[in-house]
Amino acid sequence: MKPTTLKDRLKGKLNDEELKLLPSALDLLGSREKAVAIIEIPKELNKKAKLIAESILQMHKNVKTVLVKASEREGVFRTRKLKWLAGEKNCVVAHKEYGCLFKLDPKKVYFSQRESTERQRIAEQVKPRETVIVMFSGVAPYAVIIAKKQPLIEKVYAVELNPEGHKFAEENVRINHLGAKVFPLLGDVKEVCPKLGIVDRIIMPLPKGAYQFLNLALSLLNKGGVLHFYYWGSEPNLFLDAEKIVNEEAKKMNKKIIILNEKKVLPYGPKKWKIVLDVLVC
Repeated sequence: MKPTTLKDRLKGKLNDEELKLLPSALDLLGSREKAVAIIEIPKELNKKAKLIAESILQMHKNVKTVLVKASEREGVFRTRKLKWLAGEKNCVVAHKEYGCLFKLDPKKVYFSQRESTERQRIAEQVKPRETVIVMFSGVAPYAVIIAKKQPLIEKVYAVELNPEGHKFAEENVRINHLGAKVFPLLGDVKEVCPKLGIVDRIIMPLPKGAYQFLNLALSLLNKGGVLHFYYWGSEPNLFLDAEKIVNEEAKKMNKKIIILNEKKVLPYGPKKWKIVLDVLVC
């Protein structure tokens, strides 16, 4: 019988203890023609990493490259070090999400396919004629999804500091035919966003450090505007810290706010989650 799982394929090549340590899932970015697999390998299996990667290539014919996570998200560009294990060295892929196409290189930019549902949730809230800012916008997935979902939007600004992310954002706007609606801007949000004027909605999808820009975001939202603020939360009180940060900042600025919704986005670690608060400015 043909092996159907990675564990089945590696039986006889790894011992029982090593098989138990095999990653149960992998991240796939790309298409049926070309995809990149990103895996996490425990240190106990480091010597077998190449074997594992080659087995993945054999199992998934569309996977042309296997990368292994070699660090956490770090630096001002929020990228993760990814080490090449097997396959092609060129990691640029075209990833499809809700009818939109995103070109990217996971070794150079941040992109999580696991947040596709969250991007769609935000896009469904956007109303006609809104002007939106996406801070820390990466390759522009939020901006593109929003403009596709709400074609009557006024405009979406996608502000990104990483030149590689900005380059892919410009390409993604072009290939999705959204040049009249989505405007990628390269630079620091502190310098770029104040020039954009007052807007209806701001998305802050960076959980680490976004709170440092809350003052700026709240100052740019009109009355009735909505802020989507992302943060880390720990059980059992997942949203407590984020609520405190937002409420204290609003109080300092003499802004009245209402927290409309609180939601878990992605697991980050044991009892730790990426969360989001949807906040109305009254």
